[in-house]
Amino acid sequence: MRVLVVEDEQLLADAVATGLRREAMAVDVVYDGAAALERIGVNDYDVVVLDRDLPLVHGDDVCRKIVELGMPTRVLMLTASGDVSDRVEGLEIGADDYLPKPFAFSELTARVRALGRRTSMPLPPVLERARIKLDPNRREVFRDGKEVQLAPKEFAVLEVLLRSEGAVVSAEQLLEKAWDENTDPFTNVVRVTVMTLRRKLGEPPVIVTVPGSGYRI
Repeated sequence: MRVLVVEDEQLLADAVATGLRREAMAVDVVYDGAAALERIGVNDYDVVVLDRDLPLVHGDDVCRKIVELGMPTRVLMLTASGDVSDRVEGLEIGADDYLPKPFAFSELTARVRALGRRTSMPLPPVLERARIKLDPNRREVFRDGKEVQLAPKEFAVLEVLLRSEGAVVSAEQLLEKAWDENTDPFTNVVRVTVMTLRRKLGEPPVIVTVPGSGYRI
C-alpha cells in the first residue's frame, strides 16, 4: 500500500511514517499543502493521511483537489479539533475518514488499512491464494498452516501480488506500491526481494515470473 503523510508537525509526521513503514507500507512524507499537491500530481497513492491545518495550502484545499481530480485515493483527515461540526465539515468536502489528535497509532493504522481496501475492488481483510494466507492487520503469513516470517518489504510485495488475484504485476508496479519515492528505480531491489520471498515461502514455488511482464501468484 502506498501512503502519503501530510503533516506540518515534522516530528509527528516522521513518527507516523516510521510506524506505517514498520507495518509494511510504502510511505512518502511532506510538511505542507503545496508539497502535497505536487506529490499527488506525480504519484498514485492509496491513502493520504492529511492534516487539516497546513501551511501554504490548507488541508481542505488539498482534499478538494483530490476529489476534483477524481482520484481513487482515500483521505484520512487529521485535526487538533474534535468538534463534531469540524468532523462533519471535513467529511463534506470529501474526506473519507476523520481522526482527531491526539490519536492512538493502532487506530490510525487500522483506519489507513480500512481505507486502503476501498481504493480498489472490495477484498476480504485476510487474503488467501495458492495455500497462502496473509493477514495485513496481524502482519501474519501462513503457507499450508505454517507461519512464514517476512521482512516488511517482503510482506508488502506478497500483499500486492495477492491483491492482484492472479493478474500479472510488473516490477514497476511493485516498486510503486511497496517502496517510497526515495528508492532508485534502476536498482534490482524488486528482483532480489521476490527471490528472497520465493525462498521463504518454500516449495513448490508459487510466485511465477512472466518474462517481460512481471510476476503473479
